[in-house]
Amino acid sequence: MTRPYNFSAGPAAIPNEVLEQAAAEMLDWNGSGMGVMEMSHRGKEFLSIYEQAEADLRELLAVPANFKILFMQGGGLAENAIVPMNLSRAGAVDFVVTGSWSQKSQKEARKYASEVNVIASGEDAGFTTLPDPAAWKISRGASYLHICSNETINGIEFHQLPDLKALGSDAPLVIDFSSHVASRPVDWSRVGLAFGGAQKNLGPAGLTLVVVREDLLGHALPSCPSAFDYKTVADNQSMYNTPPTWGIYVAGLTFQWLKRQREGSHSGVAAMEQRN
Repeated sequence: MTRPYNFSAGPAAIPNEVLEQAAAEMLDWNGSGMGVMEMSHRGKEFLSIYEQAEADLRELLAVPANFKILFMQGGGLAENAIVPMNLSRAGAVDFVVTGSWSQKSQKEARKYASEVNVIASGEDAGFTTLPDPAAWKISRGASYLHICSNETINGIEFHQLPDLKALGSDAPLVIDFSSHVASRPVDWSRVGLAFGGAQKNLGPAGLTLVVVREDLLGHALPSCPSAFDYKTVADNQSMYNTPPTWGIYVAGLTFQWLKRQREGSHSGVAAMEQRN
């Protein structure tokens, strides 16, 4: 069968090998007599799927030990609210607006953060260039600084993440990396939190990935729902509520597929970067 190319924003194509394996295991996963969609998320069968997926993703993205990997729901748009509910307690938050997605992010954050500052914007140039980090008007004592590292609608991408410490800021950098996660390595030394919907690169719609540095946990607003409190989610291994089990399973198969990819002397995410 000839499959069409899919250039939409998502849900995007999933590798044939992944779909074939998911289809073969639909009625009976690993001899359990159950399909993954039928399993208890607290049963040993699904816990083994979850643990393998988390370990494979940590390896693929080279996520340091002091970061938690959370499998959540709501997509990237929901994270525009969940991030400020978790990180804005200290006060102002900063945004660099480089296109449609970061515009949405800063508008949503205004519902939760006491002060939202657009410290740089590419709007005057029609979102065709990135504002020079040297000219960003970073707020003193900001709770975090948010960027969308790849603005698909406007075609703007940060080829290198900004070094906030070099810019004189102690604020953690928050990145929306939905549309290019797993296409290149992430410099975690410059990141406090990264989030993205799985449907772009990693799996089906319904799963949201959050990678958050441990010291940023435990600062949620009192009004933050428990199921969205990153510390609660982390303390319960993404099982505080029923997680998107099917999405985690298919994403886990994608992680294994990514690990098998080779491009010259490179493998995994490095191979995808070379291929791209």
